[in-house]
Parts: sequence; C-alpha cells; structure tokens
Amino acid sequence: MKEFDIAILGSGASGCMCALTVAPSGKRIALIDKNKTPAKKLMATGNGRCNLSNINDRDSKKYYNQDIDCFIKKFNFADMHKFFNDLGLVVYNDDEGRVYPLSNSAKSVIEVINNALAKYDNISVLNEKTIENIAKIEEKFKISLNGEEIIAHKVVFSLGGNNNHLLMPLNVKCKDVVPSLCSLKTDKKLKNLANIRVSPVKVTATLKDKEYSEIGEVMFKENGLSGIVIFNCSTLFARENNFNGKITLDLMPNTSFERLVDLLSKRRKINIKISNFFDGMFVREIGYYLLETCKINEDRLSSQLTRAEIESLAKAIKNLTFNTTAPLDNNQVFSGGADLNDLTPILQSKSCKNLFVCGEACDVDGICGGYNLQWAWTSGFIVGMSINN
Repeated sequence: MKEFDIAILGSGASGCMCALTVAPSGKRIALIDKNKTPAKKLMATGNGRCNLSNINDRDSKKYYNQDIDCFIKKFNFADMHKFFNDLGLVVYNDDEGRVYPLSNSAKSVIEVINNALAKYDNISVLNEKTIENIAKIEEKFKISLNGEEIIAHKVVFSLGGNNNHLLMPLNVKCKDVVPSLCSLKTDKKLKNLANIRVSPVKVTATLKDKEYSEIGEVMFKENGLSGIVIFNCSTLFARENNFNGKITLDLMPNTSFERLVDLLSKRRKINIKISNFFDGMFVREIGYYLLETCKINEDRLSSQLTRAEIESLAKAIKNLTFNTTAPLDNNQVFSGGADLNDLTPILQSKSCKNLFVCGEACDVDGICGGYNLQWAWTSGFIVGMSINN
C-alpha cells in the first residue's frame, strides 16, 4: 500500500494550485482525479477561453455568497497574476476586468500547469481514479481508489461538484449542494423564441423578499432563459436552494414607461398590420410574443390600436415576467459545500485534524466573471502554504 505525506483529491484549479504550492517542500504528494490529465476541467471555463480571475476582487460580498475578504487578502488577483506569469502564462484583462490568457485558450493554462507539475518528482499524478471512500485511521487517512488503497498523513479535499458526501463520515458540516450559474427553466414554453438573443435587457430575479438585478444579454430557450445575466440571477435561487421564483425582463431599460408609451403611440401612424407593429424595433418573434402576451387582436391595422392597448404593450416590454421552476442545462458551478464556519482560517476541518478543504468543495460561490476561479486559486494556495508551515 503506497503512502504519501499529502493526498490531494481533485486535480482541478484549487488542487493543482495546492500541489504546486506544496511541491517545493519535497513532501510526497498524490494528486488524484477521475480525469485523464490535471486541470482538464478548465477547458469548460470562460467558453473555452478560461476566465482566470477578475481585477475587481475587492469587497467580496459584491461578488460571492459571503464575505471572504480575509481569504482573498492572502492571495488576490495580483498574486494570481504573478503566479502564472512565473509559469510563463501571458494574460490580459478586458473592459469588465475579466482576466484571460493572451491565447484566449484554456489549453494554454492547462499546458503551463502540467509543465509545472512535471518538474517535481515528488508529485505522483494518479489519473482516472474514482475516489470511493476516505477513512481516518488514528493519525492517518486511508483512501479507496478503484479497488486499491493508499495512505496519506494529510488530505486536501478539492473535489468539485456533488462529491461532499465523502466528507460526511469525517464529520465535516456541509450545506446542500445545488446547481448554480445556470440557465433557468420557466413555466412558459418559449419554442418560438428559442435561441433569440436580446440586449441590453434589465433582468430582475425575485425570490420571496430577496431581489437581484443586472443589465446584459438574455437568450431565450425552448423552455427557459439563458445568458450570463440569467446565470448570475440563478445564484439567488441556488443559494436559497429554491428555484420557485420570478424573472422579470425590461426589454428597454434605458427608456421610461412614459417615453415608451409615447414612442409606441407615434408608431401607430406607420399604419401597417398589427402583426408587424414591432418590425424595426424587435425581431419579429419578440413582437409576436408581446402581442400574444397582451392578447391583442392582430387582424387590424396599427392605427386602430387603442390607448389601453398601447399601455398594455409598454407594460409588457418593461415588465415581461416568467415564473422559474428549476435549474436548466449544465451548471458552471455548485452552490453549497463545506461550511466555512466549520473550517479554520487555513481551511482545515475543525473536527478532523489534517483534513483541508478548498475550491468548489467549500460553500463559496461567485457570479460570472472569473470570481469562482479566483477562489480556487486563493483557497488552494492558502491550504498549500498552511501544509508547508
């Protein structure tokens, strides 16, 4: 049975950061994952471009589900930039502060990480391994992998996704894991609007007495809503583990209701079929949907629209409402995980000595824009440094 000083369970962003932080100490490290290569999960980030971080990493409460400033201060955007620059990765940031590799390819990030891992003889990369169980035996851990077992003096749990059931026998308090940063299923079928994009749209998510708003692009799907703004709105529902909320779209956020009524009233003079009333203003499918929503008879000319109908259309444009029912499609992250209150400032379990938790396995999730990867780098570094000390 092989024995290691440290077993890092999960070779995603946080696991790799932890391994590379510990490696110079010479400690024997097992980096374990079900994928064929370390950091492979990064291919799915930033639409394949790998949104590494965001230069706007101050005041974490604005971007994460909780205040994690005490952690970010230990390893922030500037530290991440230096770390990857030392590995040979050239990065840039866009107008919204999102940080990407200059190549605009996640492959570049994966390559420099794997190049760095390969430099250390004390790192054993164990790929295509399913972690079946973790047991604490006196002062060591026994980890079951695909029918074989290894022993480790310390364990770093950096498995993303819904894997926190492995922590339960070790008495780590975990919050329910729920899909987040995802499209949202609605109670209305939107087949005729599928794949249509509208921008700028003000999107407001409401759940009981809580609300979140943002302006950006929305994409309609056959049975729901998508787009980065919708992803960010989904965090409101995920963090409450309740997707039975409401999404409201303002299709013209820069135009007041009164100004919109005036604009629509003047459009009556074009005197075309009501079915084509919105041509030149919205794509035709959106126009049809607005007319249908307001139950307006289309077998007339636009000049015949009444003041009440004009106001009804204006209300629909400014307040198009959908009831949400569930997450839809593949989520980018999970909300929930190991409760930070059950972890020390170095992310060690309070109830299980020498067990550390980092990355998505913690109950930390942020909005789109590189914040979730920044937490992965930050938490992986903190755990790695604490193991070295």
